[in-house]
Amino acid sequence: MRTSVLPPYAAHLRVYEPLAAYPEPERTRWQRYAAAHGPDAGLVEQPVARAALEEQRTALAELVGRTPRALPERESGRAFVRVVEGVTYVCPWATRLRSWQALEELRESAPVALLDTALPPATREAAEADRERWRAEHPDARPWILTSRWGVPVRWFLPFGEEDRCFVPQELEGEQPSPAALFYLTPMAQARRRVARGYRVLREKLPDAEPARAAERVGRWLEEFHPRSLVELDYGGLVHLLGPERLAADRSAGELEEGLAALRAGDTAEAVRAYERISARWRLVQALRQAN
Repeated sequence: MRTSVLPPYAAHLRVYEPLAAYPEPERTRWQRYAAAHGPDAGLVEQPVARAALEEQRTALAELVGRTPRALPERESGRAFVRVVEGVTYVCPWATRLRSWQALEELRESAPVALLDTALPPATREAAEADRERWRAEHPDARPWILTSRWGVPVRWFLPFGEEDRCFVPQELEGEQPSPAALFYLTPMAQARRRVARGYRVLREKLPDAEPARAAERVGRWLEEFHPRSLVELDYGGLVHLLGPERLAADRSAGELEEGLAALRAGDTAEAVRAYERISARWRLVQALRQAN
């Protein structure tokens, strides 16, 4: 694309809820937004890559020429919009809420010296105080978007089948060339069924293992949303890291399905091999995080 801004090497798990899922006055606000903004994707096989890049541009613009801030001063009024079979679905950016979550992750993973340099303790304390006040007013709030940097967690493939996979190669022709994209998109009902089936198998065969607990976490998150929603796994900026050949060959969701089927049939050895293939693939990607 004709820009110096590329999305970070991160994948996103998104939920798009139908307009009917939002209470008033939110419903009217999102309806007006969708009408004025138009859909980011009007076809099932169309990615929201351009809108995701715009989200990154907006975030970077907020950082330019400002003192360090842990989160935006106000919640974003923007969203990803999909239209499928005439129904409008909205996935709010919820930038402020996600910034609180990112701050918590940063606090748990970054060295103290680095954290204090990027975000002084007083800044973080003010952000935490804001979060507690906000949570008291919005006890049921949850993010529509989960983010994973430098890889896709294996559990994120549970809601999807290989038939949900859509790979869109990069197009360089025209005034607005399209970036490459790889994403999965499925109805919420199907996503919940797949996660529930996977969880039952994992709980029965591997009751004390992390995969069963991970499947439960995904299932609980999906239960927070309207049953007629859409669920999307978007490789996001990882497409720039993996390249077209590795993207075209990637079939992680299908391999996970095969592994769970083998486990259900009692073929533990094949199930382990399938899981290791997926894990090894993403470990190689995550290792690039430390590359010079």
